[in-house]
Amino acid sequence: MSDNGLIKLLPDMLKAFYETLYMCGVSLILAIIIGIPLGILLFISDRGLFAENRFVNMVLGVLSNVVRSIPFLILLVLLLPFTQWILGTTIGPSAAAVPLSVAAIPFYARLVEASLREVSKGVIEAAVAAGARPWLIIREVLLPEAKSGIISGLTITAVSLLGFSAMAGTVGGGGIGDLAIRFGYYRYDNQVLFTTVILLIALVQIIQFLGDWAARKVDKR
Repeated sequence: MSDNGLIKLLPDMLKAFYETLYMCGVSLILAIIIGIPLGILLFISDRGLFAENRFVNMVLGVLSNVVRSIPFLILLVLLLPFTQWILGTTIGPSAAAVPLSVAAIPFYARLVEASLREVSKGVIEAAVAAGARPWLIIREVLLPEAKSGIISGLTITAVSLLGFSAMAGTVGGGGIGDLAIRFGYYRYDNQVLFTTVILLIALVQIIQFLGDWAARKVDKR
């Protein structure tokens, strides 16, 4: 494709760029809203913690591991009936946001849990000894101490979602992946493929830079 061809394709590229941001943004917001509480629950319900509950911990852990163990393309296909039931369609960025969210929530929850495990046990024990209630310990001790790791985990999740969204494009999810398949792969146009790859690389670099900057700003160490 010539430069003129790329210019003609510019509206489609802008649309694909917006669709990618939309589906990743929706999934990331849901991952924050559900993934952080889930990660906290996984942590505080573990053995030796102030809200120990082995049954809850085991159930949540198994569910998280099951979802994370399924390759995203397979998960996307498995969730097609669920997506159809919720939205009435399986095509487009909104439909793609459903499996993206399902994949992102347990992934981010485990990263949140890992960040909380970095918090000094002594700090937690001191708060428990002082008679602080569980919610107060979570709000005033765990989250502030693990803030940097939680932000770093969010950055990793965002980058992963970007890759997943490109896969969603192969089955009509829209976005940059869909553009690469329709205009690049099917038409044997390497210039379009390279352009979409460069766009994805640029997005990853921006996300990583902003995430690293934010993590450094809140890091107490």
